[in-house]
Amino acid sequence: MIDTVNFSPTSSLNYLNAGVDINAGNNLIDRIKPIAKTTHHLGVMAGIGGFASMLELPLNKYKHPILVAAADGVGTKLRLAIESGIHNTIGIDLVAMCVNDVIVLGAEPLFFLDYYATGKLDIDIAESVVQGIAEGCIQSGAALVGGETAEMPDMYQNSDYDLAGFCVGAAEKGDTIDGSQVQVGDILLGLTSSGPHSNGYSLIRKILERSQNRLSTTFSDGTLGEHLLKPTKIYVKSLLHLHKEINIHALSHITGGGLLENIPRVLPNNLSAVINATSWPRPAIFDWLREQSDESNEESYRIFNNGIGMVICVAAKDSKLALNLLTELGEAAYQIGYIEASKQAASHVVIRK
Repeated sequence: MIDTVNFSPTSSLNYLNAGVDINAGNNLIDRIKPIAKTTHHLGVMAGIGGFASMLELPLNKYKHPILVAAADGVGTKLRLAIESGIHNTIGIDLVAMCVNDVIVLGAEPLFFLDYYATGKLDIDIAESVVQGIAEGCIQSGAALVGGETAEMPDMYQNSDYDLAGFCVGAAEKGDTIDGSQVQVGDILLGLTSSGPHSNGYSLIRKILERSQNRLSTTFSDGTLGEHLLKPTKIYVKSLLHLHKEINIHALSHITGGGLLENIPRVLPNNLSAVINATSWPRPAIFDWLREQSDESNEESYRIFNNGIGMVICVAAKDSKLALNLLTELGEAAYQIGYIEASKQAASHVVIRK
């Protein structure tokens, strides 16, 4: 049932008492302009405040640039952020979900835009969300150049909000990563995640409900909320550096679908990825989630990242150097598997323990 505003025949009818506060929207723009400016680089020609934004392509870096675009959201992890009142990290998740998809093709994120929709605009909450978005942009090197704030009463309850993000990056033609070089004997490296990232939260929320646990419940070295609301890790700068030094055969961002469904997206047919599930330390939160649900251990690899947020495929001769470079860049990286020939036509993943 949709809540409606009741008016008497004598009451005034205007945009404000219809549920939309134009002044609040203008005040938000004034607040977020300096936040967005902290993310700008030399290519930004026009940012927030106009009808559209402008950015000059970095032709000094690319001879023949190819544009790479991605759009994403953060799913029902938003519900936990709203219920906990922790809004300053969900924006990092939003950026991460987009820029991590862009880097998979070997592209450098150039700029980012966001869409923020709410039932009633709370300027403080919205500003906090944008602060997180700006932080994600700084971590990935993207410029926050614009977006849209929509106040839509009756579509969302009160100050509940939804988010979507859009990123555009650039790569040199002939230097993209498309998985075509993957071959038998290649080594798979895994970069650790910070937690569930932004996937599986419809199940996670049901687990919390059924187990009667709260986000404030003590867990491991903190609380459940601290583990479940950790922002998605951004791998862009480390992978851009690695891409300059190593011939990367493929990259796979482990999002919805987990290891089982995301790795095959970048593999040629007739190849399979063999993953050794004991080759990296699986964070305790994933064991807890599996124990609290009715999902099998194997199925959990289709739902959660289980501690690996990005998979890198390289030639065996380059694997040691790649691991050393990633470690120097501050990443926790592990050799987690290899590529083998498969009798099945479609590529797939085999989990071994």
